[in-house]
Amino acid sequence: MTGARTTRRSGRTPRRGGARRAAWRALVGAVAVGVLALGGAAPAQADTVRDLEYWLNDYGFTQAWTMSRGDGVKVAIIDTGVNGDVAELRGVVVGGTDVSGIGSPDGQTPIGEEEEHGTMVASLLAGRGTGEGNGVIGVAPDADLLSASVAFGLDTGSEKTNDEQIAEAVRWAVDNGADVINMSLTRNTPDWPESWDEAFQYAFDNDVVVVAAAGNRGSGTTQVGAPATIPGVLAVAGVDRDQNASFDASSQGITIAVAAPSEDLVGVLPDGSHVVWSGTSAAAPLVSGLVALVRAQYPDLDAANVINRIIRTADPKGEDVPGPLYGYGIIDPVAALTADVELVEQNPLGSLEEWVRVHRRADVPDQETPDDDTQQEIVPIADPPPPRAESAKTLMPTPWTLAYITVPLSLVAGFGTLAALLGIGATRHIRRTTRTGA
Repeated sequence: MTGARTTRRSGRTPRRGGARRAAWRALVGAVAVGVLALGGAAPAQADTVRDLEYWLNDYGFTQAWTMSRGDGVKVAIIDTGVNGDVAELRGVVVGGTDVSGIGSPDGQTPIGEEEEHGTMVASLLAGRGTGEGNGVIGVAPDADLLSASVAFGLDTGSEKTNDEQIAEAVRWAVDNGADVINMSLTRNTPDWPESWDEAFQYAFDNDVVVVAAAGNRGSGTTQVGAPATIPGVLAVAGVDRDQNASFDASSQGITIAVAAPSEDLVGVLPDGSHVVWSGTSAAAPLVSGLVALVRAQYPDLDAANVINRIIRTADPKGEDVPGPLYGYGIIDPVAALTADVELVEQNPLGSLEEWVRVHRRADVPDQETPDDDTQQEIVPIADPPPPRAESAKTLMPTPWTLAYITVPLSLVAGFGTLAALLGIGATRHIRRTTRTGA
């Protein structure tokens, strides 16, 4: 992994894990050099980070770029803030706001306990790389980003609830020209507050595609949570490297629309360094990026037909669709840009307006509100908390660590042991020959 550590925009002191993270990056960098030396000639213009972005070729994004790169499309990221100063995101964030009251007005100061989250999401969606073949490049590298920073959690210092912040952020995104809204977050419950009814309907009425992460069982989300349960939202599940439903890095449910890679994805941290992470938080921006590619290629299509094009060209993997694992299937960027797809008049993922008409009837008696001491506030969270480079999970063997660390170190150790044995044998042979000659 590459990327020099820089001072955080928020001015906070880096966490104590920073030293471990720096040591880890140094080890990875040293071993990567060894791999290139042992493996012979390496590509002239490529780095380890770009090599890790398997989804670009495996899913056809690089081929799709010959037709569309998302130029002219604005994607709003409602998250913990996007640091537009990192190399891959310079000039990408064209507008921003802070709805928490504790961030910066431009939405580019990462906030909250999981402050890295928004920048990681942004890099996967619209990263520009750091040069030819270097750095993280997003799936829609010519799209523009809007950043709305939200403070997740109970004790953030914000005077607004998480639900209020998210509703406000959705409205701000629409008013500032968003064509797509990415929401890599979950409420951890299938229901949502009434304030979201109006905010999300406002987005749908203004022809905005809303993409949301399904959540991850590995981080405690056992069922798909809102906003991925809201009718009309493009809910994203995750698959592993073999394109099978991810066990830990995805939740499953009947509201899933499509599936995308959610394991071993590399993103950029607010300090400019890189991390490999997993979760539908990372899968969602890949789908939002695909939406940007389609909207740039077909500027006359409304949101309903953009969504329809993406779900109808997805690979169902032989399953009945829609299903709880993959929804309509695994995304196929090339097909989404080239296939003949019949036009629709309504959003194929349902109508929030109709749902509200049926489920928010005025004649339904109000339920008794529990006392403050017993009522538990539901708090949306960034989905999922990003893995720490110093955590046990990151240090456990993965395909990446096996390829770049375990195997190379084993080879080095093996060659070292063999050389030592040969040296001992040669020394003994020389001693015997010397004694015989004497």
